[in-house]
Amino acid sequence: MKRRDFVKNALLASGAIAIPTLVKASALGKNGYVAASDRIVMGGIGLGSMGRGDMNNFLNKKEVQYVAVCDIDKRHRLGSMKMINDAYGNEDSRSYNDFREFLEKEKLDAVNIALPDHWHGIISVAAANKGLDIYGQKPLSRTIKEGRAIVDAVEKNNIVWQTGSQQRSGARFHRACELVRNGKLGKIERVEVGLPDGGHKAGNPDPQPVPEGVDWDMWLGPAPKVPYRGVLHWNWRWILAYSGGQLTDWAGHHIDIAQWGLGMERTGPVKVEGKAESLKNDIYDVPYAYDIEYEYENGIEMRVANSRKFIERKGKGWDGRKKDHQFGMGAVWYGEEGWLQVNRAGMWSDNPNILEATIGPNDIHLYKSTNHHQNFLDCVKSRKETVAPAEIGHRSISVALIGEIAMMTGDDLKWDPKTERFTNSDEANKMLMRDFRSPWKLPKI
Repeated sequence: MKRRDFVKNALLASGAIAIPTLVKASALGKNGYVAASDRIVMGGIGLGSMGRGDMNNFLNKKEVQYVAVCDIDKRHRLGSMKMINDAYGNEDSRSYNDFREFLEKEKLDAVNIALPDHWHGIISVAAANKGLDIYGQKPLSRTIKEGRAIVDAVEKNNIVWQTGSQQRSGARFHRACELVRNGKLGKIERVEVGLPDGGHKAGNPDPQPVPEGVDWDMWLGPAPKVPYRGVLHWNWRWILAYSGGQLTDWAGHHIDIAQWGLGMERTGPVKVEGKAESLKNDIYDVPYAYDIEYEYENGIEMRVANSRKFIERKGKGWDGRKKDHQFGMGAVWYGEEGWLQVNRAGMWSDNPNILEATIGPNDIHLYKSTNHHQNFLDCVKSRKETVAPAEIGHRSISVALIGEIAMMTGDDLKWDPKTERFTNSDEANKMLMRDFRSPWKLPKI
């Protein structure tokens, strides 16, 4: 039973529900009065840049009472606790180094999770098993099987999940996908998705002392035990043991939008091949350049590459774009009536009629959200599906993960999105999951 439901039932049983419990804004740090039985009690696991940003968003919601944080870095814990205490005008927040203690001791309704990718599977499943609704940062997982485990845990425990693919709550992306889904481009033949260039630096830094207040062994968790080399709190993204670089970092954004426009957000491609360029004999081993081709069962092709590759090859949809910081980024759908590109800088087409098209009352209307964090809270209260549920988050990152495997094996692979296995490569299937360092393992669902 959810904590807030327990409170409501207890009040009903005692007859006290006739006099609602109200908490002043000075006590909770938010606007007006909030019924105690309607508050969503939250905590956070992973309070770095994205985690701290998510926490701040929830702190600004009057229906939320944020009470505790968990992070392996003491500086993050102290900084986050100060933000909470300052918001509520008290010293009541609590902090933890170990997520297991956090989950065991705190009586929460929901949690926001923002961690290095290699931790997503274990901690997300553990939180779902506690019955907590989860706002989880993308990518959903580091491997296909971990992602499926998260989806299964969400469904079995009947919790609400929101993937941090916030473009789904952006008006421009919603509009673009509705135009495509309603046939305003005619029959779609091909999609191109541009993601950021590799972005990582080269080098082999020497082992160095672990920063004071950092639990390095806990940070590594299921990943191989290695000396600390200064990869906190950003450069872990360029190491395959923890992440897939910009390919997996941004799949939950532009690949997600590409599939939403195609109506393929709950399935995936059936063929994949790709090429990658990466540094040799270097600690930072994710591809700094990548170019992957996919094919869906209906014959639609999709290309995913870093933006510099698009500039070099000048795919027809990328011609004529403004050369701003988003050049080569985003999703471009190609149809019989023209192409349509969308990214965070704007939306373009070679056919003005596409941009000016009207979505009628009898046309397809996609899930509408205008605030990603609020959508999560609304669904926590209503128990409805969010705009970016676990299944869709899993399918978005799966496209990147099978592309990563294709680049590693160098093979043309056939993928079954129903069984989530390759049908022509035992070697590739072995990469659907990674070995965990003892004693870590995925929790039973």
